[in-house]
Amino acid sequence: MIFLQSCILRPWRWTDRSSLALHANNRNVSINLKDEFPWPYTLKDADNFLTISADKPLTSFAAIEFEGEAIGGIGLEPYSDINRFGAELSYWLAEKHWGKGIGTEVVRAYTEYIFQQTDYLRLVALVLGWNRASVKVLEKCEFLLEGRMQKACFKANEWTDQLLFAKLKK
Repeated sequence: MIFLQSCILRPWRWTDRSSLALHANNRNVSINLKDEFPWPYTLKDADNFLTISADKPLTSFAAIEFEGEAIGGIGLEPYSDINRFGAELSYWLAEKHWGKGIGTEVVRAYTEYIFQQTDYLRLVALVLGWNRASVKVLEKCEFLLEGRMQKACFKANEWTDQLLFAKLKK
């Protein structure tokens, strides 16, 4: 577990099933994520996610716990082959907790933890062009904008740019 000022990062648990489904079932959350994050988000979707993530090490997936409840998540998708020392970072937070600094605190702490606990030298985060809040979080956490891929994503029936942010281990 990683104890932060505003929350705790810990492994996902099967007891998170209800809070996961509750907070993930929000179009304002899912609109900023890959389509593999379903909407609407059901208890079955929570079961599917927990089957692969529950009790896994924090270097794979972490639940964001606030006042005893899972309110979001953060995790890594490792790259392979010649990119094996890198991974893609992704995260989400329940809408009612937006704007409180939790996202920035979580991304900063998780990134530091990953660089300390793994051999990863490079973390990448891909952000949809309209997601200004996530851009601000990454900038505050010293991720650098490496590129804008024009009309790289089709989400919510429209084309949008995708921004590539990266952070290197010091």
